[in-house]
Amino acid sequence: MPELTRVLLDIYSVSGEEKTLADAIYRALETHPHLHLVRDGDAIIARTDFGPQNGQQRTRILLAGHLDTVPLPTVAGSLGTVPSRVVEEDGDWVLYGRGATDMKGGVAVQLKLAAELTAHETDYDLTYIFYDNEEVASEKSGLARLIRNHGELITDADFGVLLEPTDGTIEGGCNGTMRFYLRTTGLAAHSGRAWKGENAIHHLADALTTLAHFTPQTYRVQGLDYREGLNAVQVSGGVAGNVIPDAAALHVNYRFAPNKTLDEAVAHVQELFQEYELDFVDLSPAARPGLDTPLAASLIAAVGQEPKPKYGWTDVARLSEIGIPAVNFGPGDALLAHTDNEHVRFSELNRCYSELRSWLMSD
Repeated sequence: MPELTRVLLDIYSVSGEEKTLADAIYRALETHPHLHLVRDGDAIIARTDFGPQNGQQRTRILLAGHLDTVPLPTVAGSLGTVPSRVVEEDGDWVLYGRGATDMKGGVAVQLKLAAELTAHETDYDLTYIFYDNEEVASEKSGLARLIRNHGELITDADFGVLLEPTDGTIEGGCNGTMRFYLRTTGLAAHSGRAWKGENAIHHLADALTTLAHFTPQTYRVQGLDYREGLNAVQVSGGVAGNVIPDAAALHVNYRFAPNKTLDEAVAHVQELFQEYELDFVDLSPAARPGLDTPLAASLIAAVGQEPKPKYGWTDVARLSEIGIPAVNFGPGDALLAHTDNEHVRFSELNRCYSELRSWLMSD
């Protein structure tokens, strides 16, 4: 596992530049006759079609992961870059490189399972998805594009696993996320005669007070506790130090629990900020935990740890939207994702691979 991960790390694949990596993965997959491949840009679907078992259609499990990474570190000496580096730490080997945690370790696990699990090794049919442009705006998402263009090859899955980093713990569902702007207008004037103008930044005061006094709620969904968050993430306004600003904008991010639909979450923030017009720039639904199925129960047993909630947003929400219960489970600590010294331990890679293989293997 570590060596395969290192090969992937050494192929530069910042969002929008995944072609070289997608080419390499496609070439590797096409050597296995039990896999049927479809490529859409820099995204790949690889499926088995083992046929009925004991006269019944096989259960289908989907494993998914993205190929892109965030840009490389700009700080000199950072280890979370390309090419990768292996270091021994605390009795374990550690693999440093951009994407080690997010999420080429998970992609390596997918690739190895795709190569090995034939009809002799598993009772399931399997769908493997490798996709581009996860780390950028959602309208560029390779997974969303695959669902639009090849939905029939995806929606027949009975259960899904997204191999995002979870530190080897199953994380159920995810919080939803939305971003919006509150925009205000005023009247420009010389700041020496401020009474001649109207300060647009000051008009944001009520909204900032609402945010400062907002108490995040925790909601229990299918046994997992999801904590919400509503925060100002950016303020803009003004053109010079001696001009009363005539326009201002407050950028807000709302992370909402999967007990709310997207429409309910929108209605909630509209009620909170009734005096403002909201300009929504990102609307991504939450996903319920996906733990109330026999497949989830068997995966939990194979991993041997209690599931946790996913507070960030992941593509399990896209799978949930199309009716596929799904969880997050992959190697690496998510807190290391995108950091200058991003890394994953050999033991984490091997454990994730072994636990998924054990789960998918025939009895």
